[in-house]
Amino acid sequence: MSLVNALNHPARPAMLAGLELLASAVVMLDADGHIAYANAAAENLLASSLKAMSRQKLSAQFINPDELDHICAQAREHKFSDLRQDLTLERAGRDPLHVHSIVSALDEPPGHILIELREHLQHLKLDREERILDQSQVNKELIRNLAHEIKNPLGGIRGAAQLLEMELPALHAVQLREYTQVIIKEADRLQTLVDRLLAPHRRPHIVGDVNIHEVLERVRSLMLAEFPSGLTILRDYDASIPEFRGDKEQLIQTVLNIAHNAAQALAAQMEEGTAQIILKTRVARQVTLAKVRYGLALDLHIIDNGPGIAPQIRDRIFYPLVSGREGGSGLGLTLAQTFVQQHMGVIECDSRPGYTDFRILLPLP
Repeated sequence: MSLVNALNHPARPAMLAGLELLASAVVMLDADGHIAYANAAAENLLASSLKAMSRQKLSAQFINPDELDHICAQAREHKFSDLRQDLTLERAGRDPLHVHSIVSALDEPPGHILIELREHLQHLKLDREERILDQSQVNKELIRNLAHEIKNPLGGIRGAAQLLEMELPALHAVQLREYTQVIIKEADRLQTLVDRLLAPHRRPHIVGDVNIHEVLERVRSLMLAEFPSGLTILRDYDASIPEFRGDKEQLIQTVLNIAHNAAQALAAQMEEGTAQIILKTRVARQVTLAKVRYGLALDLHIIDNGPGIAPQIRDRIFYPLVSGREGGSGLGLTLAQTFVQQHMGVIECDSRPGYTDFRILLPLP
């Protein structure tokens, strides 16, 4: 099949299958500037399907297409073999795209242009994810070793306090027992903390078929039972998301930890009756997770309209014992990150006053 006939075929051209594996977006324009082909990464970048964009002008996707149109016109006139240029492409109602573009003219079919768009943010995102994974591994080893080092002397301290309490003279037993009880209760409190630190490493990873919307409905019912007034939890689900293999209980705990943190941050809005949490699911295409490329991924968002995360801890919220709330243990997000990484996924956060979005990406079959 010639490329001309392939581009007119309703399905994706088989001879262009290699482009589907690229992480960068690739768009082919015909001689009139209409979109003749877009790979999966381009669909993801432009938030539209090839079927929807087919035979539309690429310039229709952006508010400021003049510079891109000028480059394409020069390419058709063969003024260069390929041109590399950084562009900022603005879109109605969405964040602008900051991309590095590579524009080339094709000899066959005549007048066709091949455009490669590499989003600058994607490279930064991959670097950030790699640092998070490395830091998380260091944190896990540190927590595990530290917890075991604390656990043994704690048992000795508690046991010694109990023995001391038994040997107290009857005359002063009541008064002195207050001190031994303080030792025992504080040892128990630290033991509970250590157990929580070790929990993700002790519990077996129980894998089964998971419907993410069943997970979210369970979390929603638990949240509404705990916060019955002043809080609205909205659903924005993509019903086409398939089941996948995972640990359902771990995923419930992950989403519940994030949603519970959000609800606690929404205390002021609850009093006004304006507190809102959104549970949103989508499918993402051609996603890199933990250095592995996946064709499909679950794109889960837990969004709240709270005050946002304090800037001074925003880069450390997944570290153990870091909390933005008075009296918080700082373990909820650490456990959430551990559980997500056990599912070969990543978790990230975008926060500003009035908007906090925790995004979880998990590979799909």
